[in-house]
Amino acid sequence: MSEDRGPAAGLSDGEHLSVLGYEDTFNRSMSLWANFALGFTYLSPLVGVYSLFAVALSIGGPPSIWWIVIVGAGQLLVSFVFGEVVSQYPIHGGIYPWARRLWGRRYAWMAAWVYIWAMIVTITAVAEFGSGFAASLFGIEITNASTLWITLAFLLIALAINFTGTKWLARVARIGLAAELIGVIGLGLYLLIFQRKQEFSVFFDTMGVEGDGSYTAAFMGAALAGLFLFYGFEACGDVAEEVANPARRIPKAMMLTILVGGVSALFSFGGYVLAAPDLASIVSGEDADPIPGILEATLGSVGAKLFLVIAITAFLSCVLSLQAAASRLLFSFARDGMVPGHRWLSKVSPTTKVPTNALIVACTVPALIAVLIWANNDLLVPVTSFAVLGIYVAFQMVVLASLRQRLKGWRPAGPFSLGSWGFLVNVLALAYGVFAMVLLSLPGSTGDFLTDYVVLIGLGVVVVTGLAYLFIARPDRKSDAPSGDAIAVADEIRLRTGATSVVDVH
Repeated sequence: MSEDRGPAAGLSDGEHLSVLGYEDTFNRSMSLWANFALGFTYLSPLVGVYSLFAVALSIGGPPSIWWIVIVGAGQLLVSFVFGEVVSQYPIHGGIYPWARRLWGRRYAWMAAWVYIWAMIVTITAVAEFGSGFAASLFGIEITNASTLWITLAFLLIALAINFTGTKWLARVARIGLAAELIGVIGLGLYLLIFQRKQEFSVFFDTMGVEGDGSYTAAFMGAALAGLFLFYGFEACGDVAEEVANPARRIPKAMMLTILVGGVSALFSFGGYVLAAPDLASIVSGEDADPIPGILEATLGSVGAKLFLVIAITAFLSCVLSLQAAASRLLFSFARDGMVPGHRWLSKVSPTTKVPTNALIVACTVPALIAVLIWANNDLLVPVTSFAVLGIYVAFQMVVLASLRQRLKGWRPAGPFSLGSWGFLVNVLALAYGVFAMVLLSLPGSTGDFLTDYVVLIGLGVVVVTGLAYLFIARPDRKSDAPSGDAIAVADEIRLRTGATSVVDVH
């Protein structure tokens, strides 16, 4: 597959942006590798594996590792679709402008509303999970109060770095990338080679998690092992106007994020399973937080402390990337006049060239949610679960809109194109997305209605309030920014570049 030739090849970044109706006002200081680092630290396999390792094993046993492969393949299909879209529309905001240009204003408003809330609560959840690492490193007793203060510290440090501009965002993202690779691939390989206590055949051993029932149900229940891991690659497109040559580089960065993230997660998850001195206690649920014990047993106390430093770096970089992506989405939403306070939110700092007001919101609202979690610690799990389902819903709204445009005759006109494979990949990506959303929406089995249906209830509240605001305030009527113009823009790009057809890349 080659995406280096295509109908937009003759357009400069500024010219491409002018075709889309915007001026080139940001510093394009982000390289391919910095863009990849941003997406990778948002995806953060270290965060995902640590957070879900014990849960996945207790539900599905060691074979739950295969969900990393299944979900990785599905999300790679989604990234192909996103790659074609961002290659034609390399503009800030990702999900929102893609949905707007592929479908329309009201459709995009709902996609962005769901996605913004999902991103904001994800910022809170990652900072909350990271607080445990920081508390362990500095010997702080883990209480509701200490968790709150450390969470707020994560949010404020990330905000301060984001305020300095895109260059520092890129630098810290690269540091976070290095920490992630050391923490997942490096440590995973070490555990696999030098500390293996189990046979590789254990990944085909259910270890009795199914009880008297079918293992299929147990395996499906363990899908979270993969579904919580593979999102964040779309953040590469959220900062499109700060990337040089984004129409070519962002599709590559998104796919690299998934491929490297998937390999990293496999090494990490697999390494912990094979190095676990008492795997049975983890699978039975007796050891609910096994990774510190595995690290202490294999690395010693000094090695475990060093890993905590790496983990904290990864968590901070993840919060940083999330804040940056959320602020660019808010900026894009506000630039089109689609959200209350849009004039204030759409302001860009004349010195650092970042949307400072949108960054403040992307820090303040997660901080307020953290206070709510401090008041009621039981909110953390439903908040996290809603975030994942909300992000998948927003993703699939773009995939569906893309398929709708293809049925109308759209042929993507960016430098990256799947050519004749595009329609099939789009259909498969949509089928995978529906499957993933069904898995995420399955109710629990505790018998308590609120507990079992909290994820769907959370999504319902966001959707209903979004629809109410949309039809009462009608923000779509206050914006005259382009929408539903995928075919027209593709034709204009071809006209300006002299291209007469999409170049197949298979």
